Amino acid sequence: MFPIIPANSVASFTQNDEGIFGFGENSGGNQSMTNLVSNTGVVSADVTGVGSVRYSPAACEYGGDKGIFGYGYGPGYEMASMTNLVSNTGVVSSDVAGVGTARTVLGACEYGVDKGIFSFGSTVLVCTNLVSNTGVVGSDIAQVGTARAEVAACEYGNDKGIFGYGGGPVSITNLVSDTGVVSSDVAGVGTAREGLKACSYGEDKGIFGYGDDKVGGLTAVTNLVSDAGVVSSDVTGVGTARRLPAGCEYGGDKGIFGFGYTGSDTGVTNLVSNTGVVASDTAAVGTARRSLAACSFN
Repeated sequence: MFPIIPANSVASFTQNDEGIFGFGENSGGNQSMTNLVSNTGVVSADVTGVGSVRYSPAACEYGGDKGIFGYGYGPGYEMASMTNLVSNTGVVSSDVAGVGTARTVLGACEYGVDKGIFSFGSTVLVCTNLVSNTGVVGSDIAQVGTARAEVAACEYGNDKGIFGYGGGPVSITNLVSDTGVVSSDVAGVGTAREGLKACSYGEDKGIFGYGDDKVGGLTAVTNLVSDAGVVSSDVTGVGTARRLPAGCEYGGDKGIFGFGYTGSDTGVTNLVSNTGVVASDTAAVGTARRSLAACSFN
């Protein structure tokens, strides 16, 4: 006998078990190396990079168990739109020809259970590009919301997403529906900042963390996102204050922030529990760098 599935239930995957940090920049220039994250939050040593070196890309999950890196500053420090797919074993593919407006310091997150979205970034005409459940990037969609760079994004509610904060700095957010539609601006909550990152945790919630408020400077403050997309007020920061880190989910219901810039590049990481509690610094593994991206897979 087949199980009865309620008509209004949301399909979900049990993946997002492992993660990957990739690309970035340091005093040695643009990078393409990656670092895998195990299902217990252990970061691996450097894996030789695949694809063009670049920094300030974005990354998200797609297909339930795969990932994609896209956009950023390319090998010649030009804005790029190329992408690199990540298999369900964490293997990064060679460059895929770019689709849509080349840009950098944008955000990306999963939506609709198995699709992804890139949005915002450092161009005058900011736009959105959807990613299918097979990793195909769609053409530009006219931007909704305040154009800005250095945003962060994550999934919430199992099938929706949220973009938040960014250059200005500002604290406004924009929700993403389960069909990939970006909402108009939602009034900001918490410290306005840029150069932060976000990841999901607890299976249906999210967290924004770190960044630069341009007043007091670098911060480690965090803001939790409920399963309904409501952003909380500031939570006192834990770990090294920094800008331009990366973050992703791991272990199915936990998160990790890693790397970034403190005045110099760092490789420290901070684990996020399934209740949204950020842990103190874990010693760096892998090459210290900033302006990288991360996503989960498997």
